[in-house]
Amino acid sequence: MAKRLDIRTTSSRRRSAMVFQCLLLSILMNLSGRVHGQFLPTAPSVMENGSHVSALYLMGDSSVDCGKNSLFYPLLHRNLSLLPCNGGDSTLLPHLLAQKIGLPNSQPFYSQIGSIEGLIKGVNYGSAHATIISPSSQSHPSFNQQLRQVYETFQLLQLQLRQDRAQDFIKSSMFYLSFGRDDYVDLFLRNSSGMMLKYSGQEFARILANQMVHAIRTLYDANVRKIISAGILPLGCAPRVVWEWYNSTATHDGMGCVAEINELVLQYNTLLNEHIVELNEELPDAQIIFCDVYQGMMEAITNPALFGFSDTKNACCGLGLHGAEIGCVSAETTCNQSSSHVWWDLYNPTQALNSLLADSAWSGHPLPDICRPITVQDLVYTSHLT
Repeated sequence: MAKRLDIRTTSSRRRSAMVFQCLLLSILMNLSGRVHGQFLPTAPSVMENGSHVSALYLMGDSSVDCGKNSLFYPLLHRNLSLLPCNGGDSTLLPHLLAQKIGLPNSQPFYSQIGSIEGLIKGVNYGSAHATIISPSSQSHPSFNQQLRQVYETFQLLQLQLRQDRAQDFIKSSMFYLSFGRDDYVDLFLRNSSGMMLKYSGQEFARILANQMVHAIRTLYDANVRKIISAGILPLGCAPRVVWEWYNSTATHDGMGCVAEINELVLQYNTLLNEHIVELNEELPDAQIIFCDVYQGMMEAITNPALFGFSDTKNACCGLGLHGAEIGCVSAETTCNQSSSHVWWDLYNPTQALNSLLADSAWSGHPLPDICRPITVQDLVYTSHLT
C-alpha cells in the first residue's frame, strides 16, 4: 500500500514563515492609503490581453526555476550545474507560455516585497531540485512547502482585495505544476533512504501521482479552476543518466536512451494523466489539462532533423562524456550553437526544445496532442465556468 511521505524541515518552515510575516507586515503598513480591489478588473471579464487568465502561478522544480527561488543555490546545488538554464527563467516552458498569453514572467516568491501589485502579476513558487517527497536533508522549497506558500499568498490577496474579489481573481488565474523529475534523480535512482528497497517502480509512481492529485484538489478547494499539470521528460535520455548507466547492464534503445529509466517515468506520466481525466469528470467546473512533455521530447529525439536539431545526446553546457560528467558551471563550457541541441545540461532541455514544446502545448502544432484534453490556448481563451 502506498505510503504518503511528508517530512518537513524546521528550517524550511521557519524561512517560509519569516517571508510570510514580512509580506503581511508590508501590506498592513500600506493598507491605509489603498482602496480595496483597485488593481483588479471585476471578474469574470476578458483581460487586456484578450484572454480569460488574469495571472500565472508556477509550482515545480528546475523546469520552472533556474535557481532564483532557491536561497544559496550555488552553494547547495547537488548536480554540479550552476547554470541550469541557457538564458534565465524566460527560456523555460511555462514562461514561454506566459509570453503567448500576454502575461509577465511570474516573479520568484522570495523576491516579493509585500506589494499587492507584485502578487497579482503571478508568482513563481518553484525551486530547482524541488521534490514531491520531502527528504529531511532538503534545503529548498519542496512540494508541500510550495503549497503552503500558495496558501499564504491567497491569505494576502483576501486581506487586500476583500474575500469576494480575491476569490474571483483566484478563479480567473491559472496554475502550472511541474514536479517529479528530481524525485527520480535524487531519491529513487540513487536509492536515497532506501527508496528502491521500500517501493517498486509502480508503487513509487503511484505515491508521486497521488500527491499531485492532492495538490490539484487543494488548489481546487481554494477556488483555482484552470490548472496545467506537466509530466516528466524522458529522463532515460538525459545526458547525465546515459553517462551514469553507460557501463551498466541496462537496455539502451536505438536513440541511446536507458529504456528502464524511461519506463519508470512513463508509469508516473500514465497514472497522472489517468487521474486528470478522472478529476475533470469529477469536477465539471474545473479545467485541468495534462501536458505530455515526454511525448514531445521523444518526437524531437526520434526525428531531430525534422525539428532543426542535430545533437540529441550531448549536453550543450558541460564537461566530459556527453557533457555529463560535470554540469554547466560556466558560460565558457557551452557549445557554439545551443539551438542545435536537445539538451542544455545534465537534465534540462535547451531553449530551442522548450520553444518547440511551448508552440505545441499552445496550439497543438507542430506536435499534436501534447496537452490534453485541450490545448493551452483553448484553456486560456475559455471563460472559467460558474
